[in-house]
Amino acid sequence: MKEVLVSLAALVVAYLLGSLPSAFIIGKTRRGLDIRKVGSHNMGAMNTFYSVGFWWGMLVLAMDLGKGMLSVAVAMWLGTPWYVPLLAGFLVLAGHNFPVFLKFKGGKGGASMIGVLVILMPWGFVFYPILLGILFLISRNPTISYGLAFLCFPFVAGFLYNAPLYHPPYYMIYSIIIFLFLIGRYIPRLKEMLKKSKGNLRHVALRKNLKDRL
Repeated sequence: MKEVLVSLAALVVAYLLGSLPSAFIIGKTRRGLDIRKVGSHNMGAMNTFYSVGFWWGMLVLAMDLGKGMLSVAVAMWLGTPWYVPLLAGFLVLAGHNFPVFLKFKGGKGGASMIGVLVILMPWGFVFYPILLGILFLISRNPTISYGLAFLCFPFVAGFLYNAPLYHPPYYMIYSIIIFLFLIGRYIPRLKEMLKKSKGNLRHVALRKNLKDRL
């Protein structure tokens, strides 16, 4: 019974952490704007970077990464069964997307999921930035780059975490589900960019520079 209650507490904490709307708070306090109604309309670090300022965007990135990392770390620290930290990762993502503090209208949760996966599979912290950097140098599109860079985690789970402790099939499946969910969440934004570029897929995928924002 105690294990069940502790696990439930960890999951509630994860959802509440995810619900903390860092980008919304920064947008409101620094510029008096609702970050969900400007730029790309996403409550995330990149939209904050463009709409509020570089360092404020970096602060949001750090806070969102921290939410994901802390949600999993708390579940592990409480000594919950191995699958509870994975569920905590889903709950922090749910909180970011559907925050209780903002009438369930949030962002997409990419940065928070990086934090989750880095705690679950620390080697991902080595490979993810490398793949992200390569993709960004090619495309100069942060959204596409950081989304596709999530593909490194299934490989990290499959090739590096092969001890029974890590339950590799589950970690691989978990990271694939996260990747597909995030891609699904970004489909409306990708359609919007395609529309603004008048159907020019090359312009969407390969930008001239960071200021070339659709």
